[in-house]
Amino acid sequence: MNETLATLHRRCFLEQAACGLGSVALARLMADESAHASPAPPLGSAAGAHFPARAKNVIFLFMAGAPSQYDLFEPKPKMQRLHGQPVPPSFLEGLSDSLIRGSARIWASPRQFQQYGECGMNFSDYLPHLATCADDLCMIRTMHTDVSNHDPAQLLMQCGVPRFGMPSMGSWVTYGLGSESQNLPGFIVLLSNNGPGDIAGTALWESAFLPATHRGVTFRSQGDPILHLGNLDGVTRADQRQRLDVINDLNRLRQRQQPDPEIGARIESYELAFRMQAAAPELVDFSQESRHTLSDYGIGNEKSDTFARNCLLARRMVERGVRFVQLYHYTWDDHSDLNAKLKENTDKTDQPAAALIQDLKQRGLLDDTLVIWGGEFGRTPMNEVRRGTSPGKEGRDHHPFAFTMLLAGGGVKGGQVFGRTDDIGYHPVEFPVHVHDLQATILHLLGMDHTRLTFRHQGRDHRLTDVAGEVVEQILG
Repeated sequence: MNETLATLHRRCFLEQAACGLGSVALARLMADESAHASPAPPLGSAAGAHFPARAKNVIFLFMAGAPSQYDLFEPKPKMQRLHGQPVPPSFLEGLSDSLIRGSARIWASPRQFQQYGECGMNFSDYLPHLATCADDLCMIRTMHTDVSNHDPAQLLMQCGVPRFGMPSMGSWVTYGLGSESQNLPGFIVLLSNNGPGDIAGTALWESAFLPATHRGVTFRSQGDPILHLGNLDGVTRADQRQRLDVINDLNRLRQRQQPDPEIGARIESYELAFRMQAAAPELVDFSQESRHTLSDYGIGNEKSDTFARNCLLARRMVERGVRFVQLYHYTWDDHSDLNAKLKENTDKTDQPAAALIQDLKQRGLLDDTLVIWGGEFGRTPMNEVRRGTSPGKEGRDHHPFAFTMLLAGGGVKGGQVFGRTDDIGYHPVEFPVHVHDLQATILHLLGMDHTRLTFRHQGRDHRLTDVAGEVVEQILG
């Protein structure tokens, strides 16, 4: 042994022990990654995905306020013939909707429609950019929901029930699958700065009774991504690390005295915030993006800049492993002057949304990223004339019985129009899709059985789809 030690000089040690040192370093890195990633809790008898997933990430472009399907996606020739007339009696039989029995009359869209792509999908002249993505899109024309008021309908779409206090879809997804990102939350929310609108607020991205780490985190597209994330002047990263270690030690001491999952969630939140201090500023730094990319998204354009920045951020987030990204644009509630207001919203959102889909496709990310575009319900086939409304300034009221949503990527078959409505688009007549069916399909694409993704709370096993929902197998690729 003494002779061996005498001949083992430094260079010989490094040469012969290189694999050993590399293994130690690799083990340390893997341990760090395992510690930082959010683990997926057990789902019934299985952890994480229940079966192989087609999608890894979701980007939901939520158009709160309800875009008009008649003026964007669904030309109705018979409405042109019935324009200005009362609703035909054949549509009134068995209906309890008081609005259709009122003074409103059929209002045909003044928009011009054209078929796009090899599939021949219809888009109006207000969506020239999204129209170029026709062969990548699945257009569901027969979505329907249970309520016709904004807040409860938004809650039903995002949380599965039309009331406050339930976990949102993004929270359910990260609860089921965890996060692939070490330094960013698994569920991030981006809000358009587009003026007052109808939105149910933070309840749409709450985790409710799920662990608090699954709550959606709101980011800003410019400046500090999250307010108060940075350190105060004079506080170094080392100072912050020492302070955080002391706080975590105190929290762990309290957790030993009183086991509470919220304490563990608080520790993880503090650790994630510390890691985000370095990751978040880099995320919103677009200096490495090409001028061509920025121009494609519409960044720098006065009308589209805010939504464009959020769309580009969404792409950068899924690149970094963020599981669920939710974008909210919330000024689509056009009860009057629909023609002009609809144009304002499409000018803000059309180019960025199309650029996002094309950018994901070009980078090979669309195959495992599900992109969803749509609102909480649709608009009526009749006009709405409010007191004082001048001719040509009509709008459309809320319509929960049939509306349109778009899906792209993530295992969905593109270039198809799914479902058919009656001659005035009032009701589905073929392949109706309820909100719970859409939610079940989203979870299915992510590799989860919606009936097994449950959480026991107050004596009941809750789930995103409540007690309903069927996977829409026909739209899967």
